Amino acid sequence: METMKAIVFERYGSPDYLKLEDAPKPVPGTDDVLIRVHAASINEWDWGILKRSPFASRITAGLIRPGKRMLGADLCGRIEAVGENVSRFAPDADVMVDLCRRGSGRVPEYVGGAFAEYVCVNQSAVTAKPVMLNFEQAASLPQSGALAVQGFSYLSKLRKQELHSGLSILINGASGGTGTLAVQIAKSMGMEVAGVCRTEKMDAVHSLGADHVIDYTQEDFTKSEKRYDLILDIMGFHSLRDCRRVLKPDGSYVILGGSDSAAMEAMICGRLFAAIGSKKKTGLLIYQPNEDLDHMAQLVDSGKVSPVIDKTYSLEQTTEAFRYYTAGHAIGKVIITASPP
Repeated sequence: METMKAIVFERYGSPDYLKLEDAPKPVPGTDDVLIRVHAASINEWDWGILKRSPFASRITAGLIRPGKRMLGADLCGRIEAVGENVSRFAPDADVMVDLCRRGSGRVPEYVGGAFAEYVCVNQSAVTAKPVMLNFEQAASLPQSGALAVQGFSYLSKLRKQELHSGLSILINGASGGTGTLAVQIAKSMGMEVAGVCRTEKMDAVHSLGADHVIDYTQEDFTKSEKRYDLILDIMGFHSLRDCRRVLKPDGSYVILGGSDSAAMEAMICGRLFAAIGSKKKTGLLIYQPNEDLDHMAQLVDSGKVSPVIDKTYSLEQTTEAFRYYTAGHAIGKVIITASPP
C-alpha cells in the first residue's frame, strides 16, 4: 500500500495535537480525481473542528474523540489520476476544491484531508484554477471565495433586485479571508464600503478599497449614527436587534459566520420579521460548498479581485501555522504548502 504524509489529530483542543504522519495514499473511485496537493489554506471551520466548537462537533459526530482524523478543506493542486468515468478533467489539470460537501437538508458536511500530499474527490466538486493565480493564491479561494459570492447573492435575494452602484455596505470581519474578498467585490460593483476590523489591520482594509474603516476595539458600529443599505456580517457576535438598528428603513442584513446564538437569532427572527412585513430584511446564509467558484474565478481573471495571503508555511509547520492563525494576526489567508508543483 502506498503512503503519503498527512496532518492528523486524535484529540480535540490545542494545535499541539496536530501531528505529521504517514497515511494511506487515496485511490480514486470511478467518478473521482486524485489531486496532488500543492497548497491548502486554513479556515475557521478547521479551527472549529480542532477545538471542538459546538457546531463543529455536530458536523463531525465526534463528541469525545474526533470523528475526522484529518483536517483541511480548501486546496489547490494538480490532478495526477482520474477514475474511469471522469470526463470533466484530465491528468495534469490544475484545480481547486473545498473538501466540504452538501449534506442532508443543504447543511454542509465537513470532510477534511487537505493538509496532506494527496486527496481524492468527486469530479463534480472540482473547479479549474484561475489562470491568473499561483497555487497558493488559488488555495485561498474555495471556501472564502464561495462564501463571499454567496453572501452578495443572498443580499440580492433579500432585496428582490440586483445589487448596484451607489449602495452603502458594512462588512463586519473585513480583514479575514472572506472579508478581504468581499471588500473588493463590493468596490467592483461601485458600492460605498465600510469595513470593520481591529486596529493593526485598518491600513490593509483601506488598501483594498474600503471607503471607511471602523476599529472595533475603539468603536461599536451598531451604536453609530451611520445607516447602511446592506450589512454583510462575517463575524456575527452582535445581537440582530443592534445590527438592524444601523440599517436603512429598507436595508438588508445577512450573517455568514460568528457565534451559534447570533446565527440562530438571524434565522428565526429573520423569518418572523418577514412574516410581519418588515421592510428591513435579515437572514442566515447556509453555505453551499463548491458552488459559485466559477464566478469567483471570473472575478479574479478579470482583475476585479485578488486574494490576500498573509503567511505561508510548509506541511511540517502546520502546528505553527495554526498557532499564528488562532492568535488573530492574519490579514487574509494563512497557507500551507504540501508539495512543490
